[in-house]
Amino acid sequence: MHPPFLTVRDLLRYAVSRFNEAKLSFGHGSTNAYDEAAYLILHTLHLPLDMLAPFLDAHLLETEIAALLHVLERRVKERVPAAYITHEAWLHGYQFYVDERVIVPRSLIGELLQERFAPWLDETQPVQTVLDLCTGSGCLAILAAETFSEAKVDAVDLSADALAVAQRNVTTYKLNARLNLYEGDLYAPLPAQRRYDLIIANPPYVNEASMHELPAEYQHEPRLALAGGGDGMDIVRRIVEGARQWLTPHGMLIIETGHERAYAEAAFSTLNLNWLTTSAGDDFVFMLNAADLNA
Repeated sequence: MHPPFLTVRDLLRYAVSRFNEAKLSFGHGSTNAYDEAAYLILHTLHLPLDMLAPFLDAHLLETEIAALLHVLERRVKERVPAAYITHEAWLHGYQFYVDERVIVPRSLIGELLQERFAPWLDETQPVQTVLDLCTGSGCLAILAAETFSEAKVDAVDLSADALAVAQRNVTTYKLNARLNLYEGDLYAPLPAQRRYDLIIANPPYVNEASMHELPAEYQHEPRLALAGGGDGMDIVRRIVEGARQWLTPHGMLIIETGHERAYAEAAFSTLNLNWLTTSAGDDFVFMLNAADLNA
């Protein structure tokens, strides 16, 4: 016998209470119990995700209550990110298919793409080629292709499983003609003569000590996509080291390093890292241009 729930409002209140009681961690699309509960309820009921108020006092069928309780309890008991339950993630208005083969899209590079990397990007030099390293679900590669509509985009990942997810998203957005996926280790699978006006990367950057402290939700994500070695910079070092060869003379390299700014500055003490302003602050994404690397 189900608890005496009647309306969406009843289930929303219950969900927020359960999430708070369980001390869930957020950060995979929402930042608090209320927003996550509202999202899961609206998605499960096949309602518009931006339209909660009109349905708050709608009475629910018993089958709907059962379905909602199943989803809410799974979120609490398994501590699985909501995106893995719904198989979708949203980034700047774009919907992406996701599952446990990829990390949940949340890169700050997405918002910088929306701004076309202003004021750093020289608009007099059109972006014709883009490379997205450690592409995962393909979300940043797709946003880059949408932002720079004339550009050819290449995206690389070491994981064949991740690339299967990326291919599904590329096909959804009908970008197969302009966006190529490569399986391999960073630059290794790329055509030798290719050069890029823009290289972006949201690589594994979590340092080893922090990996042991990750909340349960984050431990559902592939370790390959998170763990960056002792100081978090193992992959970042290799990306920076190889970028000189792959950038055009006016090209830019953009790398996200999360909360690891101190480690990044220690690793690249001889380079002038330009830290870009994002909604999270000025410590999470750095830029180097070809001239910086060649110097």
